[in-house]
Amino acid sequence: MPSSVETLEFQAETRQLLRLVIHSIYSNKDIFLRELISNASDALDKLRLASLTDASLTENGTADLHISLEVDKNARTLTVRDNGIGMTRDDLVELIGTIAKSGTAALLEKIKESKDAATAESLIGQFGVGFYSAFMVADKVTVRTRRAGTDSGTQWESDGEGSYTIQAAAGDLPVGTSVTLHLKPADSEDGLADYLSESKIRQIVKRYSDFIRWPIRMATDRSDADGEATSDLDTLNSMKALWARPRSEVTEDEYNEFYQQISHDWLPPAETIHMRAEGTFEYEALLFIPEQAPFDLYSRESKSGVQLYVKRVFIMDDCEALMPNYLRFVKGVVDAHDLSLNVSRELLQHDRQIQGVRRRLVKKVLGALKDMQAKDTERYTKVWAQFGRALKEGLLEDPDNTEALLELVSAASTHDPEKTTTLREYVERMKDGQDTIYYLTGETRAMVENSPHMEAFAAKGYEVLILTDPVDEVWVDQVPAFDGHRLQSIAKGQVDLDESADGETETDTDKAQREQDFAALLPWLTTTLSDHVKQVRLSSRLTTSAACIVGDAHDVTPTLEKMYRAMGRQMPTVKRILELNPTHPLITALRTAHHADAEAPALTEIAELIYGSALLAEGGDLPDPARFTRLLTDHLTRTL
Repeated sequence: MPSSVETLEFQAETRQLLRLVIHSIYSNKDIFLRELISNASDALDKLRLASLTDASLTENGTADLHISLEVDKNARTLTVRDNGIGMTRDDLVELIGTIAKSGTAALLEKIKESKDAATAESLIGQFGVGFYSAFMVADKVTVRTRRAGTDSGTQWESDGEGSYTIQAAAGDLPVGTSVTLHLKPADSEDGLADYLSESKIRQIVKRYSDFIRWPIRMATDRSDADGEATSDLDTLNSMKALWARPRSEVTEDEYNEFYQQISHDWLPPAETIHMRAEGTFEYEALLFIPEQAPFDLYSRESKSGVQLYVKRVFIMDDCEALMPNYLRFVKGVVDAHDLSLNVSRELLQHDRQIQGVRRRLVKKVLGALKDMQAKDTERYTKVWAQFGRALKEGLLEDPDNTEALLELVSAASTHDPEKTTTLREYVERMKDGQDTIYYLTGETRAMVENSPHMEAFAAKGYEVLILTDPVDEVWVDQVPAFDGHRLQSIAKGQVDLDESADGETETDTDKAQREQDFAALLPWLTTTLSDHVKQVRLSSRLTTSAACIVGDAHDVTPTLEKMYRAMGRQMPTVKRILELNPTHPLITALRTAHHADAEAPALTEIAELIYGSALLAEGGDLPDPARFTRLLTDHLTRTL
């Protein structure tokens, strides 16, 4: 006797939701298969859990838990089948026919108000109705299911328009669920691929469901040696979710192979970080610090290297919410257990739990780098050479981890011509009574080492950090101190090393006499060079050069000014300070000449040449190169 067929109407809100899903929500129709495989995996998980207390549930052929994909090209159907927990008639009506949760009207209102598909998709994901995505690619969907522990099954069918039919399933239905999609024709303009194609199915499974814990199988047709057609059952997914296994069970070769798979890097990683968090928000993470920087690390198109999974289902590449931009070189996977499959990037950015995960991941990465620095200096030096510039960006972006990042900073210094030093090592070598960390920024090490600003520091044995990365120009102004020691540029502000070039301590009387000797020259020079400098003063940082140019403590450096201008930012011209070496023969001769005849025309030209020479010595650009060259040529000619 045939079973009676009931035709039921979808709940009003469900009809609205169906129309939104089918016509406007999902931008990528391929994800229908991800949703159905994820549902099947959940059903297998539930059966495994239930069987722990009732072993009979996995008898009669359900011990081999798996997901099957079945293609019928003649009927144009694709079936996703599992032998999981299954559903009863009431389950079908509650889970598929209606949305049995509160807040439906509010959800729909939010979806209608959302301005972009990603936001609407995330709202759908919050509600857990990914099953409806099947109607994007199918004219009709048939569900046949039997709950484990029951004797009969149920069939549900709908075209997604407004109603569905439900009846007792005919025949001896096995435990589990099959979802059969009667596929629409392929249409490239509408984003509908040929979902009967074996290669397309393999591609989708590989991208979204490769690490599902259960085997995903599909029969494939092949020809044997005699040309006879045969059918083999292939497992499409690797199921190798290394992050879900204890670290003690994973070999180094497996880590390296997985890293190379997700990063497309032929080298093994420099460091592997495997972690698991349990509690209110469970997740696993498997992160890798590469050995070599990718070619686009410092380009605008560079993206985060962390992938997001939810219960082994791939969600997105380049998940910026999980890793700050300065750690964009870190590769790996984060598998969250309590997120929706359709969570959007926008929603992730504002999710408090995800922000907590991000904080823990950052601390783990920085901690791993610190351990590497302490235990394997050579390896750390290589990693810093590759990624140090990016890490120093964190000093501008991540104030919560400033101290941890400063501990990692490694820089060239005058202490060693080849090896770099950490700030901690610099502090340990500081001279008695020194409380300041001295540094100088520049384009190259050679330019910095040969700078006039270095002279007194080299003569008196003070170590100076040599900072040549563009980002160094910025972060040193943002970080006030390290371990209680102020960072100071030797090209800014007043520098008083309390000793003369020959090591003798300069007395107050000596200083007063020197100031008196130059009392007339300094104001005259300040007036003469007022178009270029705001002050001319005597220097305590020079030993062999006649002059140098310095900035006030909070002035923008010339290099930083150039960087801003290159980015199209308008910068006001910053007048700097010309410092003179009071013991240099040229400066003493100028003082004598000025004292003899302050109105002599040649003195103004000498002043311009001293300023231009100081500008060139620091790698600056002359305001008028032709005039400087002419003045220099004329004065050289007079000396011959």
